[in-house]
Amino acid sequence: MLNIYNTLSKTKEAFKPLDGNKVRMYVCGMTVYDYCHLGHGRSMVAFDLVTRWLRKSGYELTYVRNITDIDDKIINRANENGETFDALTARMIDAMHEDERRLNILPPDQEPRATEHIAGMHAMIQTLIDKGYAYAPGNGDVYYRVGKFVGYGKLSRKKIEDLRIGARIEVDEAKQDPLDFVLWKGVKPGEPSWDSPWGPGRPGWHIECSVMSTCCLGESFDIHGGGSDLEFPHHENEIAQSEAATGKQYANAWMHCGMIRINGEKMSKSLNNFFTIRDVLEKYHPEVVRYLLVASHYRSAINYSEDSLRDAKGALERFYHALRGLPRVAPAGGEAFVERFSVAMNDDFGTPEACAVLFDLVREINRLRDTDVEAAAGLAARLRELGEVLGVLQLEADDFLRAGAEGKVDAAEVEALIQARLQARTDKNWAESDRIRDQLTAMGVVLEDSKGATTWRLAD
Repeated sequence: MLNIYNTLSKTKEAFKPLDGNKVRMYVCGMTVYDYCHLGHGRSMVAFDLVTRWLRKSGYELTYVRNITDIDDKIINRANENGETFDALTARMIDAMHEDERRLNILPPDQEPRATEHIAGMHAMIQTLIDKGYAYAPGNGDVYYRVGKFVGYGKLSRKKIEDLRIGARIEVDEAKQDPLDFVLWKGVKPGEPSWDSPWGPGRPGWHIECSVMSTCCLGESFDIHGGGSDLEFPHHENEIAQSEAATGKQYANAWMHCGMIRINGEKMSKSLNNFFTIRDVLEKYHPEVVRYLLVASHYRSAINYSEDSLRDAKGALERFYHALRGLPRVAPAGGEAFVERFSVAMNDDFGTPEACAVLFDLVREINRLRDTDVEAAAGLAARLRELGEVLGVLQLEADDFLRAGAEGKVDAAEVEALIQARLQARTDKNWAESDRIRDQLTAMGVVLEDSKGATTWRLAD
């Protein structure tokens, strides 16, 4: 039985889809004004992991992740670049998809864009006005009336009275209450706009997700996810809008992943303390970066450092060393490991415990490889099978262990030297064998001798 920590109830709950075996999941995606940083990668990988386990568990999942392709940051960046907002967003969406492919992130089933759902936003806003939850002061803006929604704060546990302390209305706003938030923004000079019943303008941020999620998944669905920084105000406002408009519970369970931190602070573009995914991939293999992101529990914060990436690389090297040299066969044996892995993943996607199972499986493979190759190979296939749930261990072992060798060493030369050393060892010419090993070491090549074979990799 799968249990998921629900941010709404602040407890782990047995997961029961609203419609039989079908699961509908919506995750807040990127605002595409710049390259994705590693914090974005954390969210994408976390919900890719959720996707993989739900499908591995037999659920029929529909996964929707949106794209915000119009907002202040996009408009400002496009103006700085001297390009149209849609030219900027097209480039950044392509770059995001490239980053996802490199991190082995499966594409969502649907990827709606805000600018494709303007008419739906108009319809929901008008419904909110008709029900008294929104108002148009006549200046082209439309605001949501927070004080009217009885359940406001139920996700974040914030109280309206506390939020009002220190809140104020800006001089260019026509709010009735400082807590009211914008649903539709009247046009400003030089900004892209769309016609609406309240005049030309563009949508507020929060209304986008309410409309895209309900359009793609229905008025109520199973899981709504995103980064923990979105819990308030974005997700709180989504609940207020959606439930006021439909009269139904919006999402059955809320999942929030932890942040990437640098020196204790959240990685973000606003703090200018971020590394883009492509920056990190310049230095580290994509699977190393992915393993860093899945090895910690999705709700925990990850402290980014060179040490943590080196640790992730070392862990993967242990896995791939266990796989190296064993024939590819169907998974066999290791049922106890599979059961332990499943128990860990069914406990709110407990990847730290799941990874510990993989390390135990590696120890068993290494114990058997010199005495029972067939059994070791079956367990190695099992390791790959479980690794696939985490999105790792699908490469050929040598391809991973020798990654980055291009341009540093000549692989053909290394292989020739290894064969010469093997011949020297056969001839019991130990001095020549040692000389060749020293030559390879000077080239940055590490030799690994095992029963009847020698393999190599680059030194760290």
